[in-house]
Amino acid sequence: MPRAHSESGRVELRLSPEDKALLTRAAALERLDLTGYILRNILPLAEAVIAREEQLALSERDSLRVLDLLENPPAAPTRLVRAAKAGFMLK
Repeated sequence: MPRAHSESGRVELRLSPEDKALLTRAAALERLDLTGYILRNILPLAEAVIAREEQLALSERDSLRVLDLLENPPAAPTRLVRAAKAGFMLK
């Protein structure tokens, strides 16, 4: 039977007994409970993954092209100018 969705922030994790014992032992050695141990080690990793994936690396050529476009933007397409003058708004 499916469980009801709750907004408690609770996450369940299924581990083999061996994996749980290993994590529990490591947590105890760090004087943390299992949740604290997992969070302390996983949250920085999650932040690093997000930071890495949100960065855009450009080559020197591409960087110079972006800077040039910012300093010398191309003229707006005629259709865009007409739409702006007509008061067209995207929703």
